[in-house]
Amino acid sequence: MNHDTYPDDYIRSILKGVRTVAIVGASNNPARPSYIVTKYLAERGYDVVAVNPGLAGGEIVGRPVFARLADVDRPIDMVEIFRNSEAAGPIVDEALALAPRPKAIWMQLSVRNDAAAAKAEAEGIQVVMNRCPKIEYGRLSGEIGWQGVNSRILSAKKPQLAGKGFQKLTIDRAR
Repeated sequence: MNHDTYPDDYIRSILKGVRTVAIVGASNNPARPSYIVTKYLAERGYDVVAVNPGLAGGEIVGRPVFARLADVDRPIDMVEIFRNSEAAGPIVDEALALAPRPKAIWMQLSVRNDAAAAKAEAEGIQVVMNRCPKIEYGRLSGEIGWQGVNSRILSAKKPQLAGKGFQKLTIDRAR
């Protein structure tokens, strides 16, 4: 896999194929990006699990916080890494020790560890590095353009709404 660019179908397949997302390095500070991403994904219907040893036993956006991946009480579909690139290696090792293993490893913006990615891919796990699932979801759903960000893409296609509550776009829309 070329980790410098990702096809939209690859990103979309991961975001549509996972339900339980463990966010390693989640913060309870509403100003931190990991808090914002945790809240955003939870609002989009993902079962978000916060992982932070310093906050274990507490809650972030109403979700329990676990000390480590092995402590999570249900299977994890995707591990999102909100730690530095060096820390990504041991986190991937921890994810590979889970049974069942996650379907995807996602490393947040500025996080890239090619050795860890190769190890996960050798085990059949999809990997995304240096990307944000919130940004990718918003981009693929059209939500970013809906919020006034110029995507430089013109389309006459009507966006598909998520169907309940506050109007949110979904990645399930026709392309």
